[in-house]
Amino acid sequence: MALGWLLVDQDRASRLLALTGMTAEDLREGANSPRILSEIIRYLEGYEADLVAAADAIGTTPVRLVNARIELERQH
Repeated sequence: MALGWLLVDQDRASRLLALTGMTAEDLREGANSPRILSEIIRYLEGYEADLVAAADAIGTTPVRLVNARIELERQH
């Protein structure tokens, strides 16, 4: 869900790709990958305003997103 929030806005999506080095293909292929999803949340953690906005948009809290990243990192 956080990935979807990032991708609906062209500026956010472009910044994600520029700062992470990921490509659109990486995102398509890794949309269900614990590694890619944890990287997305870690990226959001780097800019608190985006972390808070993403959490709000998907109906959760920033703490839950961070905890989800921790759990995803355990899976890979």
